[in-house]
Amino acid sequence: MSQAQRPLSPHLQIYKWPLTMATSILHRATGIGLAAGTIALVWWLLAAATSASAFAVAQSFWGSPIGILLLLGWSWALFYHLCNGLRHLVWDAGYGYEIKSAYTASIIVLTGSVVLTLIAWVAAFMVRG
Repeated sequence: MSQAQRPLSPHLQIYKWPLTMATSILHRATGIGLAAGTIALVWWLLAAATSASAFAVAQSFWGSPIGILLLLGWSWALFYHLCNGLRHLVWDAGYGYEIKSAYTASIIVLTGSVVLTLIAWVAAFMVRG
């Protein structure tokens, strides 16, 4: 066979993504998101320390629909990373490596992160009044 006729190796679009693989990739992605969110937090803190006008600009951004969406995503990333980190601690102790256990833990991590995010946002808006 010439090189032009050789079949290409299957790529990620061909393979079915197991839930455990998706949650592993998501753990890394949320870590990057948390780093970006921390930079945004530093911007907000610097604006608060600089002047009232700089703080007003930061507050208006975080109060906008895009800012609220970013805060929602950042808080979910925080809770997801927390829940998945706890799962990794269980794995470090030598438990949960069976396929069924790992799959169940993935569902628990995803569900737990959504529930914790909802609780945090509901509590924040109840305090805000």
